[in-house]
Amino acid sequence: MKYKKIRLQKYLADCGVASRRKAEELILQGRISVNGTVVTELGTKVDYNDIVCFDGKRLKRKEDKVYILLNKPVGYVTTVKDQFQRPTVIDLVDVPERIFPVGRLDYDTSGLLILTNDGSLTYRLTHPKFKIKKVYRAVIKGIPSKEKIEKFEKGIEIEDYVTAPAKLKIIKSFKNTSTVEITIYEGKNRQVRKMCKNIGHPVLELKRVGFGHLSLGDLPEGKWRKLNKNEISKLLE
Repeated sequence: MKYKKIRLQKYLADCGVASRRKAEELILQGRISVNGTVVTELGTKVDYNDIVCFDGKRLKRKEDKVYILLNKPVGYVTTVKDQFQRPTVIDLVDVPERIFPVGRLDYDTSGLLILTNDGSLTYRLTHPKFKIKKVYRAVIKGIPSKEKIEKFEKGIEIEDYVTAPAKLKIIKSFKNTSTVEITIYEGKNRQVRKMCKNIGHPVLELKRVGFGHLSLGDLPEGKWRKLNKNEISKLLE
């Protein structure tokens, strides 16, 4: 994975070794090595994949906590790396920190995805006991009846589990399809698709538009933004 490169003296300062000016002196003195080679060029740039040492001791840059909201397009996998070399959501975000997705969105599902380097927050947002609300906009085959909607909302037996109570609201109906809003409080593998298929209305398109108190808003597909302080504090509550 590629990370944004920064000047070596900034890296040293971020590691708490010295100020940038003092770090320049250390570089010129030949006390810094990068990937086993002593570096004396002040223009040298490094990233998280490089091994940087000061007097032979490896340094580790202190990472700031980062919270990102991405509008994931279809055709990207929600992992840091993919064994089949498919594009990942990490490819869409350009930050120097090592980040990872919170939960998953399927390869063929688009919409709101949080990425962060905060492991404790990730646990709270993904563990079932916290019942974080997830809202989806879906295009499904057919028009579900009142009875099928009630079945969907009460809980459906899928494979080896019964889904928790959910919500399904018809937004628009056409001759052969419907646009619906679906709200769930779990996040099992392909759950929304399996629930819709179970009531006889398979999903044709699926997009997540809400996660907890966050909404996708008008963020363009494939774009990302950092969460603001208010959004972060609500997530951490």
